[in-house]
Amino acid sequence: MPTERVFGSVMVEIIVLIYKGEGTMIPVEEYAAQLLENVAPLSARLTSIDDALGCVLAEDLTARESVPRFTNSAMDGFAIRIRDFDDLRVEKEIDVPLTLPVVGDIAAGDNRDYVCEKGTAYRIMTGARMPMGADTVVKIEDTDAPRGIASAPHKVTIKRIPPLGSHVRRIGQDCAAGDVVLPAGTVMTPAALSSAVSVGYAHVPIRPCVKVGIITTGDELVDAGQVLAASQIPDSNSVLLRGLLEQAGARIVSVGRTQDNPEDFSSQLMRTCAKADLIVTSGGISADAFDVVKAAAGKIGLSFSQVAMQPGKPQGFGQVHNGAHSSWLCALPGNPVAVFVSFHVFVRPLLAKLAGNSNPSYAPSIAASTSAGWTSPAGKRQFVPVRIRWSERSDNIPMMDPTHRLGLRSHFVASLHAANGLAIVPESVTNVQENDVLEVIMV
Repeated sequence: MPTERVFGSVMVEIIVLIYKGEGTMIPVEEYAAQLLENVAPLSARLTSIDDALGCVLAEDLTARESVPRFTNSAMDGFAIRIRDFDDLRVEKEIDVPLTLPVVGDIAAGDNRDYVCEKGTAYRIMTGARMPMGADTVVKIEDTDAPRGIASAPHKVTIKRIPPLGSHVRRIGQDCAAGDVVLPAGTVMTPAALSSAVSVGYAHVPIRPCVKVGIITTGDELVDAGQVLAASQIPDSNSVLLRGLLEQAGARIVSVGRTQDNPEDFSSQLMRTCAKADLIVTSGGISADAFDVVKAAAGKIGLSFSQVAMQPGKPQGFGQVHNGAHSSWLCALPGNPVAVFVSFHVFVRPLLAKLAGNSNPSYAPSIAASTSAGWTSPAGKRQFVPVRIRWSERSDNIPMMDPTHRLGLRSHFVASLHAANGLAIVPESVTNVQENDVLEVIMV
């Protein structure tokens, strides 16, 4: 049930969707599944092709036009009627000189109708509409006609005759009008946008890019490059989250930071809620006396889960309401490696679901062999930043190296850049051995 609290001067409503007691850990799959079950894709809208890059198609797109729209030439050359020559109806190229009168010149974009009579030829350019009756194009290199900019000759000698139907692009050869060209859930890549235009669309129904606000927390955080006092550290999480979210196709609408003050955090939360579909926070969700997100949550009714994973055990998720607007909230731990792991395991699939992606799951994964052993906690799924390198093993399985010689540490942000994968150690494994094969999420 929704819970309401007055905090400061703002009425806040948070729907608590996931809650496990402090002493209970929820499996990774269960937590991830509950996130996705509670979230629906953003409402579809019709948008210009110019603004659809990176968005997800909301409906099947059927071709309004065939591709090609009309039968046309695939080469610069001469359109002829091979079917009228009984002795030339062959399935392979033959060297039989044939001289024909050239009765016309057809350029790409020429909308006039032409008819190719028996024993005649038209000079034709690549992409030009085939004259009625013509069934084959002889490329210019196989004739005595001059190349380049020149007037069409009065006659042409064909030195090499291609098989019937050569160098002709048939109407509908790629797709016919009415065919489903782009199914719902397709990410509108540059190629997908081009496909949509080719079959007749200037506007497409898409799920809008997810608008995301970022809030980092902690008295110790300062902007990048500032002179640091004794207990201060640079706010690397805001940069990390922004980059990860933008790479995943999100539109960043705000990046904020609050100190360890629940009222400041709540005010920032409400400002962000007014313009974001999703809010991602880092820090302040453990059991510490100064954990600001939990302190605020005690007043506004948000609850948290302990997920059976390392790093990233504390997680929070819910829906924040500010008047008529609402935002989903993912509250992540504060250690940078935990943020990195939590993003790939939980936030990335959630973003994909909001965006309407047909496959809101992990990034692609591969199997890789360990170059060294390490320990893993019993009962927790461990996610270890690793560097994948392709070896010369006969089984073609790549090798993985932990990104730091000391292994997994949730605060080792300086070496995180070396990771291109997250090795998954199952809950039942406590000792990873050299040459063990593990699943690795590519990041």
